[in-house]
Amino acid sequence: MIIRTANITDLDAIAGVEAECFPPQEAATHEIFAERLKYFSSHFWLMFDGDKLISFVEGMTTDEHDLTDEMYSRAGMHNESGKWQMIFGVCTLPEYRRKGYAGELMRRAIRDSREHGREGLVLTCKAEMSKWYEQFGFVNEGISGSVHGGAVWYQMRLKFQD
Repeated sequence: MIIRTANITDLDAIAGVEAECFPPQEAATHEIFAERLKYFSSHFWLMFDGDKLISFVEGMTTDEHDLTDEMYSRAGMHNESGKWQMIFGVCTLPEYRRKGYAGELMRRAIRDSREHGREGLVLTCKAEMSKWYEQFGFVNEGISGSVHGGAVWYQMRLKFQD
């Protein structure tokens, strides 16, 4: 397996994996990913099995303390020197799940965020996923203000320092 950051040539593969992982009302569109890659391609961690994209983790950096729905659609809010690494998506193709690939990418995103001097990482997830994120040190802060896709989301935070 190969792990690397993204570039614009990965756009179709990223959008394809996203479409397999999230329902249409929650999935980012091809156009949104094009914007995200324009602003923060180095904040996409991609895993390949040969030439096939099988999993990715992505999100912007910002000084904002909480992840907001506006961030999903406004890639220009990215601040390369931001204190917080927001995680918008953790996606793995169904046939590659439960093999540790997403966990390996999360550990890489956490390590890279720490090395870049961030205060930590923030994400939102559905209730059934909170335990999975807790294994990496994320703390459940309760129901977030997000109404993305009409779902109930919990904000999770991993702080590097108190």
